[in-house]
Amino acid sequence: MSWFKSRPARETRAAMARHRGVAYSSSPLLASKTPPWRSKFLVALVGLGFSVLLGRAVYVQIVGTEFFQKQGEIRFARKLELPASRGRILDRNGQILAASVPAPSLWVLPKDFAATPAQRRTLAKLLGMTPGELERRLDDNPNFIWLRRQVDEQVAKDVLALNIPGLHQVREYKRKYPEGESSAHVVGFTNAEEHGQEGVELSFDAQLAGRDGLRRVIKDRLGRVVEDIGDSVPPVDGQDLRLSIDSKVQFFAYQRVRDAVAEHKARAGSVVVLDVQTGEVLALANYPSYAPGDRRNLNREQMRNRALTDSFEPGSTMKPFIVGLAMETGRVTPSSVIQTAPGYLMITGSRISDAHPHGALTVAEVIQKSSNVGTTKLAMQMQPREMWELYTELGFGQKPQIPFPGAVTGRLRPYKTWRPIEQATMSYGYGLSVSLFQLARAYTVLANDGELLPLSLVHAEANEAVTQRAAGLRIMSAQTAREVRRMLQMAAGPGGTAPRAQAIGYSVGGKTGTAHKQEGKGYAEKKYRAWFVGMAPIDKPRIVVAVMVDEPNNGKYYGGDVAAPVFSEVVQQTLRMMGVPPDLEVKPQILVRDVPAVEESF
Repeated sequence: MSWFKSRPARETRAAMARHRGVAYSSSPLLASKTPPWRSKFLVALVGLGFSVLLGRAVYVQIVGTEFFQKQGEIRFARKLELPASRGRILDRNGQILAASVPAPSLWVLPKDFAATPAQRRTLAKLLGMTPGELERRLDDNPNFIWLRRQVDEQVAKDVLALNIPGLHQVREYKRKYPEGESSAHVVGFTNAEEHGQEGVELSFDAQLAGRDGLRRVIKDRLGRVVEDIGDSVPPVDGQDLRLSIDSKVQFFAYQRVRDAVAEHKARAGSVVVLDVQTGEVLALANYPSYAPGDRRNLNREQMRNRALTDSFEPGSTMKPFIVGLAMETGRVTPSSVIQTAPGYLMITGSRISDAHPHGALTVAEVIQKSSNVGTTKLAMQMQPREMWELYTELGFGQKPQIPFPGAVTGRLRPYKTWRPIEQATMSYGYGLSVSLFQLARAYTVLANDGELLPLSLVHAEANEAVTQRAAGLRIMSAQTAREVRRMLQMAAGPGGTAPRAQAIGYSVGGKTGTAHKQEGKGYAEKKYRAWFVGMAPIDKPRIVVAVMVDEPNNGKYYGGDVAAPVFSEVVQQTLRMMGVPPDLEVKPQILVRDVPAVEESF
């Protein structure tokens, strides 16, 4: 055993003795001489390498630092937009008409999107899509896709609970419209980026929008913010806008015109309510309407603010201005007699007729009975220029000075082109066109003792420029305006064309209008527009109300039957809301409202 254990040790010692005998210095490899240039070359290469590295470092750190910093920012630095909150739109009493509320929006990176078929079906259902629609949306862009913007909080929570990779959420703002359809045409709406598209939202977009803020950050490769760069710019929220609109008056006017359109199977209707003391617009209602917060299946017919964007021939509503001009120029007095027999008049071969022969009428009765013949005889005593100047001063043929998109100019041709028959028809509202808003404003002349009021959609106390606006434009004397108001009171009473315009508790005055609708180059035989424009209380008017019903088609089409009842209800409700005390006893008025109307000439 001891012999086997000692054998490896003996062999190791023998091997070591043999190696100690080798002469390494005599190796041919070591004995060869190295050329001097080789060592110098190697040193030069090392030096050159250090020089290149040093030069590159100098270029990166000093010469090209701006470029490389920019490249680093492109890859990792991001600018995060800090959205400003859009200003609210309020009514005159502070009631919210439009406001922005936080709303989640969902987006995906399609290349990272990994959802099972079951998750895709659930996701499509939550978002109100079909599976096919979801797939088409995901295939639309390989880099970034909005899946659904401004969804409900619960929908966002349910979607995120699916835990689908590549699906993300961001907080945005969504516009809410508490008053819905009733104020849609006034307020308008915004798009998903909260830029105004219609109505006040568009007209005052710069004031409402505010200014977005900015935050510069560094993100890692997973998109997480790891560092802020520089100072953040805070967002500046938009300013609130306080309108002259009274949301209660607006809602009631909308209800009444909506009911009238349904009752008379009409195409559309509009109501304008003005405050005679301030020139503020209290209501601007149209039907059909739409919900500003839900614009699916929306069409242009619903979006039209007809009171401002539609023009029409105003018919008999122009007669009080011709009578006022005739009295203002001293041609007649309210008691002057005009012979209207035999109920028609021929002018250059054209016939102008009344609905019924009236015989001799006073000037006041010409308005009460709405006589075309009587009005034409007054107009033909004037020069065309006189009528044109009056209509121009009333604002016809001119764009309304109100900040609202789409407000029409209407049409009023130069007086030098008028033929005699055209001068005659223009006296009772044919041959020119106006909007309901323009017509309502014109009647402020009669309600405001002869002065034409500038109108505003912004509440006077909320806007210094509105508070300090110029006084009304004098069109006629206060005495003439009061005398015409008495005639309008007769037109809305027994023996007039609109007894149904009577408002319980309040004295009223106004004028009906009924006209065939233009169709092509002529007039449609069975298509009409019906109006009523008036004021109350009659001695010291506080409001002007204008009503238009387009194409009533249920057996009645006269302004006194279709539009006057809407006027009556709006006047009663509005004056009560404004705290205007009644000026009449109730019982006699109830009897007056049941009196049949005189058939109107149109």
